[in-house]
Amino acid sequence: MELRQVRSFLALAEECHFGRAAARLHVAQPALSQQIKQLERELGIPLFDRSTRRVELTEAGRHLTGYARTLLAEEERARVHMTELATGHAGRVSVGFIGTATYDVLPRVARTVRAQLPGITMDLRGELLAPQLLDGLLDGTYDLAVFRPGAATEGVSITPLRTEPLMAVLPAHHPLAAKRRIPLASLAGEPFVIHPAQARSAMYDRVLSACARAGFQPSPLVEVGETATLVVLVAAGHGVALVPESVQSLRLDGVTYVPLAETETVDLVLGCRADRESPSVRQVASVIEECVDA
Repeated sequence: MELRQVRSFLALAEECHFGRAAARLHVAQPALSQQIKQLERELGIPLFDRSTRRVELTEAGRHLTGYARTLLAEEERARVHMTELATGHAGRVSVGFIGTATYDVLPRVARTVRAQLPGITMDLRGELLAPQLLDGLLDGTYDLAVFRPGAATEGVSITPLRTEPLMAVLPAHHPLAAKRRIPLASLAGEPFVIHPAQARSAMYDRVLSACARAGFQPSPLVEVGETATLVVLVAAGHGVALVPESVQSLRLDGVTYVPLAETETVDLVLGCRADRESPSVRQVASVIEECVDA
């Protein structure tokens, strides 16, 4: 049973007239009659009672009408879904986010994809470190990753997203918390809460380099993997920290974000393994770029 036969059957079932059904299908009436006869032979049962005056569905024909409508509806659904896949409006896309992009970029991406690309299923994961994200891109865990550059990115296509200033995170009761801007050197001698070392976080080297330019080496260091935990430890009085400006979106009691007098910046990029791109991945990548620019 072919779809063209199903269409012919349904047209005749609804019109109950060979001439009108043939005109609706834009085929010759003998060709329509031949298709119906062929369908009846294949099914082994008559579908219409024919006379010179009328065409009526048999009981079998009435039963087949429901199946025919379902078949054609499913064909249309499949056609639409294939078109959506081809244009990137359907599919599944996994995206990982560096910890410092989890609180401002991830929610905006989730909202925008849901509004603009409802046919795409998103797998989102935040609070990851750059090496984890790069490994995930290469092994197929993630289709896209938002992270800070620093680690080797061989095999990964990189798109710059933004450059943002570093800010100090201080306990709310800290003597410098009320200042509008502070020199980084004023934090010399303070314990620092920092993302982990040993090539596990791009922020670790960024913070130490900034402190070195300010003339000091922070010590002692309290290393934590998650940005939220870092801010919580600052709120608890375990030290101070340097974070990208966007981390201000993580509002917690007991901390104050204070701009630096110096211009210390950190980059945010979008990574994708070039040989795994698909239309849906490209659509989500465009949304991420749009959300970061917003």
